[in-house]
Amino acid sequence: MSDEVVIGLEVHVQITSLRTKLFCGCSSNYRDRPPNTNVCPVCLGLPGVLPVLNEKAIEKAVAVALALNSKISEKIVFVRKHYFYPDLPKNYQISQYDRYGLVPVATGGRVVIDVGGLSKTVRIRRINIEEDTGRIVYPEKTVLGSKYALIDYNRAGVALLEIVTEPDFRSPREARIFLEKLASILEHLDVADTSLEGAMRADANISIGGRARVEIKNIGSPRDLEKALSYEITRQLNIVKSGGTIERETRHWIKERGMTVPSRAKELEGEYRYFPDPDLPPIPISKELIERVASSLPELPDSRAKRIAKEYGIGDYMASVLVLNKRLCDHFEHTARTCGNPKLISSILVNEFLRWLDEADIPLSTGILRLSADRLCKLVQYFEKGIVSIKLLKEYVRLAVLEDKDPDDLVRQGITTIGEEEELERIVTEVFEENPKAVSDALRDPKAINFLVGQVMRKTKGRADPKIVNEIIRKRLVEYGSK
Repeated sequence: MSDEVVIGLEVHVQITSLRTKLFCGCSSNYRDRPPNTNVCPVCLGLPGVLPVLNEKAIEKAVAVALALNSKISEKIVFVRKHYFYPDLPKNYQISQYDRYGLVPVATGGRVVIDVGGLSKTVRIRRINIEEDTGRIVYPEKTVLGSKYALIDYNRAGVALLEIVTEPDFRSPREARIFLEKLASILEHLDVADTSLEGAMRADANISIGGRARVEIKNIGSPRDLEKALSYEITRQLNIVKSGGTIERETRHWIKERGMTVPSRAKELEGEYRYFPDPDLPPIPISKELIERVASSLPELPDSRAKRIAKEYGIGDYMASVLVLNKRLCDHFEHTARTCGNPKLISSILVNEFLRWLDEADIPLSTGILRLSADRLCKLVQYFEKGIVSIKLLKEYVRLAVLEDKDPDDLVRQGITTIGEEEELERIVTEVFEENPKAVSDALRDPKAINFLVGQVMRKTKGRADPKIVNEIIRKRLVEYGSK
């Protein structure tokens, strides 16, 4: 039996652009509300209530289906999906399905991703509209170590899109790239703000070499998806190598510990007892609705990447990274139009800004506030005027992102590039006197000059203008060589 990895995803996305829940008038903005206060008899599933569909959810689902090249159904049928878990107040979830004559909002479709420079098509199986569950809150923040659990039903009934892929992924990296691109598409469509906690969650189904399929539930980010799948692949391979058997089960990803843990035996489809919800009649999706939604579709990530690469001359790679997050790309375009030099701005955002956000785990929204368009334009102006070198500019970015430092304050503190030749001549002299062997090496091998330049930069804490330093050192070496 082979060890080929086969992964499929079920991505659950809250339609955060809706004001109310899917079947009642409760606010869809449940975050930061006191527990169990954003509820009503409908979303709690109390006896005698009837659900009323939020029709805007259909429009959002149709927009997603069009963006993913899916076939939109002529009608949609809501079903009851039965399972018994504390976060499900009705003991069934109003959802959709694509078998037994049941109809979801759309089927088929594709998303093309770039994996290491190679194009890969990920097939979409179906797109469902369904309601979210409540939240299980553990006092110790994880299921491990908690003696009890609390239930908060504020989230119950929030509108979800479930986007199910075919098992087309062969590595955790591919799955992460897909989820990042899907998030970008949803943000550009104004369907979801995926930066919100819980707004996008992925369930991953994984099997190795055709063995039993294991599901990992509720993975909250592309980065965690890659980590969870990598852990699970290693866990399963270790079981196989030791002669054990992979059990079909559902597991949970414990982010704080970087591991998956058993949750329950994996349900079979028949256990869900799908049947049409008698309280919700079939709903037609008219051609007029589809045409209206299609005519109002915004610029999507692939088209936007091509446009900004050409319009701003920043290259395909920079453009592809920027469009992965709509807010980041908006920030880039606004800043580039304000102060020009788009190549420098894109380099700052992609190579420095995102790096420090990732290392310090700072939200993008916070990072943009700290490195605002105004501050970015100041950095561009300082660099163009020679007030800061490229190395010092990178330090300015770090201080802005991590410590909320304003570039003007750093300039007033004298943290600027040293460009005066007299000062640099003095420092070069010190470096030559302290490193006679390096000077001898540089006389024989021009590449050794880099060590001497580095010593000058160290003495000046990165403030020396490297171009002027290079010129002074080369001139000094010529003088030494002629003696």
